[in-house]
Amino acid sequence: MMQKENEKTSEPDVMCAMAKFLSDLWFEDDFRDQPEHLSEIFETILLTKMGDDQDLRIKMVSSIRTSKMLANALGPFSDTEINNACKKIMNA
Repeated sequence: MMQKENEKTSEPDVMCAMAKFLSDLWFEDDFRDQPEHLSEIFETILLTKMGDDQDLRIKMVSSIRTSKMLANALGPFSDTEINNACKKIMNA
């Protein structure tokens, strides 16, 4: 959910927050595996009655798409490159 426009926030603050998010994500789990993990989880859910919910299906597809976009955007870079870029942005 998007927040109301914050007039006191500067672009560097936003970039720092995004870098922190990516850095935290990098330490949490290998984001490259997330699309496959989500697909496996959602395929299992689709076999249940809960999987018949159209709104839930739309959210699942959206989650997989977002996860794939992140993996595709950062996939070409090594873990070290991602970590160094995040540190550089956060320290700017």
